[in-house]
Amino acid sequence: MTQQKTNPRKDIHWADNIAEIVRNRAQQDPILKKTVKQKGYIVYDEKTPSGKIHIGAGRGWIIHDSIAKAMRDKGMKAKFILSSDDIDPFDKMNKDLPATYKKYLGMPFRNIPSPEKGYESFASLYFSQCTQKFEEYGIEAEIQSTGKAYDKGLFNRTIKIALDNADKIQEIYSRFSRKGSNGTKRLPFNPICEKCGKIGTTYAYEWDQKREIIKYRCEPNLVDWAKGCGHKGEISPYNGNGKFPWKVEWAAKWPTIGVAVETAGKDHFTYGGSRSVAIAISDEIFNYPPPYPSTRKEIGKAYEFFTIGGKKMSTSKGMGVSFVGMSDYAPASLLRYLLVKTRPHAVIDFDPIGTNKIILLYESYDRTERIYYNKEHIPNEKEARHEKRVYELSHVDPIKKTMPTQIPFTYAATLVQITGNVESAIETLEKTGHINKSISAMNRKYITERLNYAKKWTKEFAPDEYKFIVNKSAPANKLKKAEVSALLIFRNKLSQKREHTEDEYMELIRKTVSETGIAPREFYKAAYLALLNKEHGPKLTSLIKMIGQKKTAMILTTLEK
Repeated sequence: MTQQKTNPRKDIHWADNIAEIVRNRAQQDPILKKTVKQKGYIVYDEKTPSGKIHIGAGRGWIIHDSIAKAMRDKGMKAKFILSSDDIDPFDKMNKDLPATYKKYLGMPFRNIPSPEKGYESFASLYFSQCTQKFEEYGIEAEIQSTGKAYDKGLFNRTIKIALDNADKIQEIYSRFSRKGSNGTKRLPFNPICEKCGKIGTTYAYEWDQKREIIKYRCEPNLVDWAKGCGHKGEISPYNGNGKFPWKVEWAAKWPTIGVAVETAGKDHFTYGGSRSVAIAISDEIFNYPPPYPSTRKEIGKAYEFFTIGGKKMSTSKGMGVSFVGMSDYAPASLLRYLLVKTRPHAVIDFDPIGTNKIILLYESYDRTERIYYNKEHIPNEKEARHEKRVYELSHVDPIKKTMPTQIPFTYAATLVQITGNVESAIETLEKTGHINKSISAMNRKYITERLNYAKKWTKEFAPDEYKFIVNKSAPANKLKKAEVSALLIFRNKLSQKREHTEDEYMELIRKTVSETGIAPREFYKAAYLALLNKEHGPKLTSLIKMIGQKKTAMILTTLEK
């Protein structure tokens, strides 16, 4: 939820800039101006629920949600609508489905039973799994069904216009096709076969303008992924009896819904692709200005891919990390931050497994948070304003008046491993003075969530260099005699009744190095081997504090054996 209002004359975040561009468009275009007056600024997106929806689609949802939020911050009446294209045909088996689902190929997703219990349909399963996560991601969207929009007759007007202008639409297709016209007389509408219920195998070939009826065939060999039943019939194209082909449907949605903003991934924005065709149909057939970032003459820029380890995701093939599953790798609020901070035209390659990407993301978020609360000063005013706006647009919960307590992620990851569990880690934080016992419930929840993710990360995703197990006894066989001697002298300095501070531990290390003549680098290496069986580790004074002074001394004492 956003709190502070930006100065419209000094917009610095991409979402604010887009909001201003769209407002100016509405002032200059009579059709868009009338639409906005009637419906407000509609920011729109859609997704075919063909399988587990990948994180790349989630990028689009957060982009659109951020634009709608930026518009509302400017006093513009705006909302984000996300529609499930649930009337699309099932055209590809994904790896999660049993072989029995092959019989449904060609049918609308909303008419196919759910592979899992508790959902109305195939479409409902995959779409609602995502929308149930929207609260975690801070996405405010009005959820719609494209199939229900057809059922209600919302597309009836554009269906008639399209069928009346079928030849013109065919010419537009030919214009953008590398192969040119193939001479087909296929109408721009796919009816649902009255006999077998398939929509992917029907061929509409005649439009009776007077009766407003189409004639069609359900062809056995129209596509290579589904087999039609051979039925021939005629039917009204209205009220949910079928749907547009994708490129025509995209164009028809814009005037039907009153869309002012709808971007998409770059695979849709190649010249001659679906966006090019939809723009031409919107302009020439429906006389509606294509939504931002397109115009009647320009395609505009798409948003870039969100890849995982350099690999593009696919919903229909069931490949990659899903939008739902992504929150297993990082908190949804942190992923929203990544997507809001990154300009839509920049590729995001995020690989949380075996890398330090999660650490860097947490560090970036913490820095942005400190800048927002004026706890960290940066001389570049423009950068400071940008970071503060990123925090506003990316924050999921209402922004608090005081900054939450920050525990660096690397410290949290080390601490939860050393102490063994989250509860013990919190107790250690209280003992070390990082937090006090009277912290607010909100702060405690915030810290607990970070420790839980740190625990999960170290167990499942972290590189070996960030994984630690505290030794029960020091491995003397890996240490030189001089190193053992130095560590035992250091042990003696620890064997005092009172608990030292980290600064005092540092002073004890200096004294030990000075007294024994051991090189500092060798001492640290020996200490890490003795405590963790590794040559490197977290800051040694912090490590001792986490393990505990008494336990550290006990481990070093085993070197005497």
